[in-house]
Amino acid sequence: MQLRDATEADIPEIQAIYAHHVLHGTGTFEEEPPSIEEIAERFRKVTGHGWTWLVAADATGVLGYAYYTQFHDRSAYRFAAEDSVYIREDVRGQGVGKALVARLIEAATAHGFRTMIAVIGDSENVGSIGVHASLGFQNAGTLRAAGLKFGRWVDVVQMQRVLGAGDSNIPEN
Repeated sequence: MQLRDATEADIPEIQAIYAHHVLHGTGTFEEEPPSIEEIAERFRKVTGHGWTWLVAADATGVLGYAYYTQFHDRSAYRFAAEDSVYIREDVRGQGVGKALVARLIEAATAHGFRTMIAVIGDSENVGSIGVHASLGFQNAGTLRAAGLKFGRWVDVVQMQRVLGAGDSNIPEN
């Protein structure tokens, strides 16, 4: 498995992975898979800010992808990153997600972020919760019944990890 920066050429495989999660999972609250063009627009928005979008790949193609963005657009959040990670169904549970998130933590820290937040769809998503916990994320709360998908209420688990100096000092910018 190789971890590398995603490219525009990866977008069709990224879209296929995400579409599977949209249609079959509760890790995302989208209910209609976005088109390849929409994923390309999201990709350009993330990379246009200088933020990291990674893929894990091998001879079979893209195994999973992950990226970070600023947690919210307002300027006060400029030191808070939010990660997103999605893994191809046939390789889930094999360490792909953990490797991607570990690399995102390094990249976001190098970019100057001081905290990373995981917004995990579904409190039953033990895979994502476990990956994040294994990388030092702590539970920051659960929003009960925050979404309705597949005819059932779905929680959102928020986890948070300190990056770099965290809140030990105030950044200069």
